[in-house]
Amino acid sequence: MWNSAENVFSRTSSFRDEVEDEEALRWAALERLPTYARARRGIFKNVVGDVKEVDVSELAVQEQRLVLDRLVNAVEDDPERFFDRMRKRCEAVDLELPKIEVRFQNLTVESFVHLGSRALPTIPNFIFNMTEALLRQLRIYRGNRSKLTILDDLSGIIRPSRLTLLLGPPSSGKTTLLLALAGRLGHHLQVSGKITYNGHGFKEFVPPRTSAYVSQQDWQVAEMTVRETLDFAGQCQGVGSKYDMIMELARREKIAGIKPDEDLDIFMKSFALGGQKTSLVVEYIMKILGLDTCADTLVGDEMLKGISGGQKKRLTTGELLVGPARVLFMDEISNGLDSSTTYQIIKYLKHSTRALDGTTVISLLQPAPEAYELFDDVILLSEGQIVYQGPRVSVLDFFASMGFSCPKRKNVADFLQEVTSKKDQEQYWSNPYLPYRYISPGKFAEAFHSYHTGKNLSEELAVPFDRRFNHPAALSTSKYGEKRSELLKTSFNWQLLLMKRNSFIYVFKFIQLLIVALITMTVFFRTTMHHKTIDDGGLYLGALYFSMVIILFNGFTEVSMLVAKLPVLYKHRDLHFYPSWVYTIPSWALSIPTSLIESGFWVAVTYYVIGYDPNVVRFSRQLLLYFFLHQMSIGLFRVIGSLGRNMIVANTFGSFAMLVVMALGGFIISRDSIPKWWIWGFWVSPLMYAQNAASVNEFLGHSWDKKAGNFNFSLGEAILRQRSLFPESYWYWIGVGAMLGYTLLFNALFTFFLSYLNPLGKQQAVVSKKELQERDRRRKGENVVIELREYLQRSSSLNGKYFKQKGMVLPFQPLSMAFGNINYFVDVPVELKQEGVLEDRLQLLVNVTGAFRPGVLTALVGVSGAGKTTLMDVLAGRKTGGIIEGDIYISGYPKRQETFARISGYCEQNDIHSPGLTVLESLLFSAWLRLPSEIELETQRAFVEEVMELVELTSLSGALIGLPGINGLSTEQRKRLTIAVELVANPSIVFMDEPTSGLDARAAAIVMRTVRNIVNTGRTIVCTIHQPSIDIFESFDELLFMKRGGELIYAGPLGSKSCELIKYFEAVEGVPKIRPGYNPAAWMLEVTSPVEESRLGVDFAEIYRRSNLFQRNRELVESLSKPSPSSKKLNFSTKYSQSFANQFLACLRKQNLSYWRNPQYTAVRFFYTVVISLMLGSICWKFGAKRENQQDLFNAMGSMYVAVLFIGITNASAVQPVVSVERYVSYRERAAGMYSALPFAFAQALIYCSIFYSMASFEWTAVKFISYIFFMYFTMLYFTFYGMMTTAITPNHNVAAIIAAPCYMLWNLFSGFMIAHKRIPIYWRWYYWANPIAWSLYGLQTSQFGDDDKLVKLSDGTGSVPVKHLLKDVFGFRHDFLVIAGAMVVAFATIFAMIFAYAIKAFKFQKR
Repeated sequence: MWNSAENVFSRTSSFRDEVEDEEALRWAALERLPTYARARRGIFKNVVGDVKEVDVSELAVQEQRLVLDRLVNAVEDDPERFFDRMRKRCEAVDLELPKIEVRFQNLTVESFVHLGSRALPTIPNFIFNMTEALLRQLRIYRGNRSKLTILDDLSGIIRPSRLTLLLGPPSSGKTTLLLALAGRLGHHLQVSGKITYNGHGFKEFVPPRTSAYVSQQDWQVAEMTVRETLDFAGQCQGVGSKYDMIMELARREKIAGIKPDEDLDIFMKSFALGGQKTSLVVEYIMKILGLDTCADTLVGDEMLKGISGGQKKRLTTGELLVGPARVLFMDEISNGLDSSTTYQIIKYLKHSTRALDGTTVISLLQPAPEAYELFDDVILLSEGQIVYQGPRVSVLDFFASMGFSCPKRKNVADFLQEVTSKKDQEQYWSNPYLPYRYISPGKFAEAFHSYHTGKNLSEELAVPFDRRFNHPAALSTSKYGEKRSELLKTSFNWQLLLMKRNSFIYVFKFIQLLIVALITMTVFFRTTMHHKTIDDGGLYLGALYFSMVIILFNGFTEVSMLVAKLPVLYKHRDLHFYPSWVYTIPSWALSIPTSLIESGFWVAVTYYVIGYDPNVVRFSRQLLLYFFLHQMSIGLFRVIGSLGRNMIVANTFGSFAMLVVMALGGFIISRDSIPKWWIWGFWVSPLMYAQNAASVNEFLGHSWDKKAGNFNFSLGEAILRQRSLFPESYWYWIGVGAMLGYTLLFNALFTFFLSYLNPLGKQQAVVSKKELQERDRRRKGENVVIELREYLQRSSSLNGKYFKQKGMVLPFQPLSMAFGNINYFVDVPVELKQEGVLEDRLQLLVNVTGAFRPGVLTALVGVSGAGKTTLMDVLAGRKTGGIIEGDIYISGYPKRQETFARISGYCEQNDIHSPGLTVLESLLFSAWLRLPSEIELETQRAFVEEVMELVELTSLSGALIGLPGINGLSTEQRKRLTIAVELVANPSIVFMDEPTSGLDARAAAIVMRTVRNIVNTGRTIVCTIHQPSIDIFESFDELLFMKRGGELIYAGPLGSKSCELIKYFEAVEGVPKIRPGYNPAAWMLEVTSPVEESRLGVDFAEIYRRSNLFQRNRELVESLSKPSPSSKKLNFSTKYSQSFANQFLACLRKQNLSYWRNPQYTAVRFFYTVVISLMLGSICWKFGAKRENQQDLFNAMGSMYVAVLFIGITNASAVQPVVSVERYVSYRERAAGMYSALPFAFAQALIYCSIFYSMASFEWTAVKFISYIFFMYFTMLYFTFYGMMTTAITPNHNVAAIIAAPCYMLWNLFSGFMIAHKRIPIYWRWYYWANPIAWSLYGLQTSQFGDDDKLVKLSDGTGSVPVKHLLKDVFGFRHDFLVIAGAMVVAFATIFAMIFAYAIKAFKFQKR
């Protein structure tokens, strides 16, 4: 496989006969081994210098670290030397590494989109879209969607051994291009053109194994540590062709007699043996990416404390670097990383690409100059066209030839992104002889084709790649990286680990089941259960049915656990980590012990106490049946989860399935009462088989073998026939067989859905018609007419005077903030205590002193973990825990949080907005609630428009906000919206947490221009900032610079071109001078790093405390801590700017919009109600009119029971995720959210009652219909409020679902359906009266039948009594109690609503 032209005659001559040292002897021994063994062994030298021969795969952890430290002595040293040694080793024996050249020709990607308001996700649009999609599938109607060109006729070459940078403003098509090159584009896009690797098309090899796409989203399993995640990724991806390479290398070195470096030899061998055998590679990658510090920390998510966002980003990159892919496409890997970390990662990628002949394309948003310099080639995209592609060094020449030049201190990458943008182009025009005219991306692309770099590219593309140069190991033809058996083993161990980490959930489920079993056993206690009449048999049937429902629903937690893991599973599937069955088989195998334990628990606890037939064979048969039932339920819920792919949809799908399974299971409605058009449901319902098997097993037993009434068969058989169950004994085995069959079927379906379905939620940007036309014109290179108004605005330059006079619409009071000796302590986490930390509390801020003044823009800078956000949170009063010491003054008066909240704004790093509103609505809402109540609406609107102008959101005023990463606004637009939402409150002091993170240079410049405009109005602004470019850094006036550990090392002015800052640090002895044109922000982070501190032997915090600067700051803080004579203390008459009624109205309107635009929730609820009403109505056809015998009444009650339970629980579980999302948006709104639940529940009740009531043909009298509606309405309401309440008292909706489940179980048990309240043991009756479902059923049943004097036949076939007496004697329902039942359901709704409102106000789960 490797070019094997070797010289057979060159025998080992390098070893002289007289072998001096032990090492040479060891090498000689190693040389004699066969190649296979030699590739696995190496020579290891320990710290003292003793050498020994080792098996590479059995190195101890300490030995691994030692090898790594000698090889990569601290990453700062430069990976170049290390890679050079690898390269030279291969070159010494002429070993050629495989290279891949990627070409794309005439690549066009188009999508069809809806324009303007038609793209908003409202309910009508949702329905239209579904209908249109169906008609398109049937080729009837095409739909009037517009074509949006994402990539427009691109051609180019990505060369091996060169690092390529992909640049372009947001939505220019970078991600689409990378996905297309990796062969990962979605099927909903139209793609034309061709892409080849070494001249081979995608059909000739396996693209996901040859190239790796590193996505922008970080999907990882929260319960694994960093090391485990990388290990798992390595084990799944295997080593590709590295193993063959190392064998060939060893063979040639033996022939040439070359002795390699021991450490390098061990490293390269372990690299080639792969994940199963050694984790040296993982240790190495973690070291390179700076993840070695958190190697054993859990990844975490919003519930589990884990690693930071920046570390997650690096982990996503690491997962693919561990694998053998020769081509890397990396999408915006630097979000949330500081510039030095980004620089290290790119430097590593550059050297590995060069030395190992890889092919790497990286798209970055804001590359710092030093990172930009590392790239060899640049591809510049704009509006889906390639403006330039070629060497980085000649890109500026191309733009110079077009008449644009990059200013001296400007970052080249920022210049490249801005020069193609319509707004920023003019400032770079440098041709004095010609007037400036806007040049569109289309024009640039044309010019590039006739420029010499472009011409060379076209000529090269015209000659096809010579496939003879394709190295046989270059393209991967195997679908997976390891043998299937190995993958199965890996997957099994992985899932076992996850089960251990999630053991809490399993233990919780066991305990919950145990408690329910104990309660069940005391309710159906054998002293109260007899074996005399058919009614006694009914109780046993109820007990069996309840047991089965509990075991069935115990599998429901599978849904939320699976849905949370789906994104990770899809990622693994798309990267070809393993086939789907490799995931589903172990997950099935691992569910067997839990099924055994749960069914065993249940049967062991309940069987003898309830008084089932005391026979050991029947006992073990019940256990076997319940075991298979549990297996079936786990399979069923996994299918539902993998089909729904999102909690709301899965819950709904799930309830439909459960409705059919339960209602037609043969207990709630007997078989002979099921209408003939639903009888198929009876035969497919798994519960029917279980119910029948369990009943046959019990009632054909010895206890029931006695004479019954005037029947000529036993009592047991009479009960079975009465309920129309099958009385033959072989039905037990049919039932067990059916359970087993369903288990196999559901697991097969689960595997199928995992393999072929994609995640829900297509990204749909909201594009206006005008925007689309203009974009097309620009693309084709036509001239765009600039409107006069825009021209005037632009010529009078936005920032200066144009805003000054407008900023007066609403006056505000400029305020300063001074703080002295701020200390902040938190309790030491348990993990650190276990590692031997003795202190009880950690100090995160140490004596921080400083001041912020009006009209001055202050930056808070420091490496990750220096305490920037902590300091801001402490000053803004947003910390909920920890101990704060020190003084804070606002314009000389001590800070009071109540008044301070009114005059300050805080822009969070995470942009949290209600997804269902448009930009304008969101701002108006904020303004209306936060501006003083005396300001008129007209003025408010004018002010909002002015703020939108200021943050450049005017063009987006009608765009929907949407959910981040799924639909709606881009990151940078969200960021500006976050700033605008705070600004419309007209604050005097604004805090901003990383306003530029996650933005490209141009967007960051827009945001900073926004911030600068705001400062110019005289407000006080403080920003924390991560990786500022020169432009951004120097737009600040003052700087607070912190080092790790929360100490200040500089606080003062920046000066023009940062001269003050540079002067201060260059005055410290030993600090290197700054290079001309270098970014001062990057320079100051480098010269003050811990490595530098230890090199110089100084403490920068101590130097600052001794400086004159520190004295000046102390004096400034003292002067600002005393009020000036003219100022007065801040005071507001009310806590909030609007009265409660106004707040309430605003929230009501907003919630109403939120619901209307959340089709998944709303449509699901309404669609669901309609479908369920139709289903129930058609199942219970004319039940209300049938009153022949006792079973008919039982069926009617069953129909009401199913409706209450199903619609109720669905309402409760569907509202949980919605409340959870809106929860972070303030409790006022949630109070309103409560009230907006009222009309929704009412509409639902109306739909349900009118459909169901008529189909089941209950008595059509006004009183009966209205009372039916009344009970259904309040039932739906208390369920919805119950769902909201559980979410409000728990940290998130997953916990809420777990807490709510046992309550549903108990409500179900005591509802009076399975065991009438007269038969409930006396010590449990109180719970019947405290059970909302029981009251609903009481009300519904009594209002319909309580006054009926018709005679009905009794179940034993002997006598008959009037309906109302039967209700009273069997169920215990009295008609005169109807009013009380009505009052009770209203009371429950009110109680749940009040607890919800209180909990939302009192419990804050956002820990800061």
